[in-house]
Amino acid sequence: MTLIEMLDPASRERGSTALQRLHSSVAGVIRGKDHEIDLALACMVAGGHLLIEDKPGTGKTTMAKAIAASIGGSVRRVQFTPDLLPSDITGVTVFNPATTEFTYREGPAFANLLIADEINRASPKTQAALLEVMEERQITADGVTRPVPDPFMVVATQNPLDFQGTYPLPEVQLDRFSMKLELGYAPADAELEVMARIRNEQPSAQQVMTTEQFRELVVLASRVNVAPALHRYVLEIVTATRAHRDLRLGVSTRGAITLLAVIRAMALGRNRAFATPEDVKDVAVQVLAHRVAVTPEAEIEGITNEEVVGSILASTPVPRARETVDG
Repeated sequence: MTLIEMLDPASRERGSTALQRLHSSVAGVIRGKDHEIDLALACMVAGGHLLIEDKPGTGKTTMAKAIAASIGGSVRRVQFTPDLLPSDITGVTVFNPATTEFTYREGPAFANLLIADEINRASPKTQAALLEVMEERQITADGVTRPVPDPFMVVATQNPLDFQGTYPLPEVQLDRFSMKLELGYAPADAELEVMARIRNEQPSAQQVMTTEQFRELVVLASRVNVAPALHRYVLEIVTATRAHRDLRLGVSTRGAITLLAVIRAMALGRNRAFATPEDVKDVAVQVLAHRVAVTPEAEIEGITNEEVVGSILASTPVPRARETVDG
């Protein structure tokens, strides 16, 4: 199958332009974070869920809300707290005295985009309420399975684990997030611009597409070609995490599949019909690092997940350009 059959130039251009519109909308609110915005949008177009971790006040929730506003559709936000219950997210069955029947009331998870703010402040039991809906896009309550809207995405924010009142997400839940981002502080010029806005009306992201158009964007990204040589490159990276001496947990098969989906979205945003090793290098740390766990010995030495994944990337042979284009 040729590239033109996979993704014709007109469709590629349409998809790239749509992603540029999304970027411009979010960048109008989040200043000085162009690369992070590209990563976040690639995660969403890949059909994944996004985890944003950083210190308080660095724009985590602002970015989540900007992405939600740009995509359109139904948006619900839940502030995670220690007393939050699983039914506060998934919904609950209540007795209706007027009809003498039990009625199911949908929770905030029944939305196109769920913003889970400070997700690691809730108890593990409440965190686990998201496991089914994140993986299967459905919620089972009282023996009845109910699908959530399409598209469905979770954008979660969390504070670093050394902050008071946080509960670490278990590995099984971290693995369901396609990407983990750290925003960091804005560059000085961008921070000055943000500070100057305080006296003026704060900018807000504008809806630039409908949910139907976003679903089309997801389909276009899935048609981007990933050559067999690039599949092998990804497999070598993932396999290396499973045998690395500093890791007690390597990347799952889900992680490898997610990485392929994200590089397709990145390639579409760059107006290409095929993915390249550079796409892999640009997103691998954000897609893979939160899926691995360092050994206790490595943790004592101060070695981080990101450093290990970065070293694996640096040591893995890169396919030749012709192999990744011709496939």
